[in-house]
Amino acid sequence: MRIGQGYDAHRFGPGRPLILGGVEIQHPFGLEAHSDGDVLIHALCDALLGAAGLRDIGYHFPDNSAEYKNIDSRQLLKRVMQLLDSEGWRLGNADITVVAQAPKLSPHIESMRRNMSEDLHSDPGKINIKATTTEGMGFAGRGEGIACYAVVLLEAVADTGSAR
Repeated sequence: MRIGQGYDAHRFGPGRPLILGGVEIQHPFGLEAHSDGDVLIHALCDALLGAAGLRDIGYHFPDNSAEYKNIDSRQLLKRVMQLLDSEGWRLGNADITVVAQAPKLSPHIESMRRNMSEDLHSDPGKINIKATTTEGMGFAGRGEGIACYAVVLLEAVADTGSAR
């Protein structure tokens, strides 16, 4: 078994949809980024890659590559899962915390969990997503953006011959 952690943050910007966990959420602003700005998926990808010892999301999907401009982050997560599969890893569980003063995320959590479980080929019960505010403190509390933390446990599958 291996543990990994990930973090991502993006500032709000006009003219973009807000996407979190692959779900479009009504909000006046989206998140500025080279991709769709889905901080939840970005933090999760970093946690998965870190647990497998496969560097980070920026290494695999550089933000100066036209190939990833405005890409749906669920596509990135699916590619990360393909890497993990090829290295002989599967998700044990994921615990994800989204830090945002607004919008209210609780109505969207189950849709996010379904998306993540589909992309990770996992049971939704292995994916926990929570949201919290910062009581007005820091950039998230001032409504300047959203941050996300993710922790994952990976489990080795039957021997694939790869070095772990």
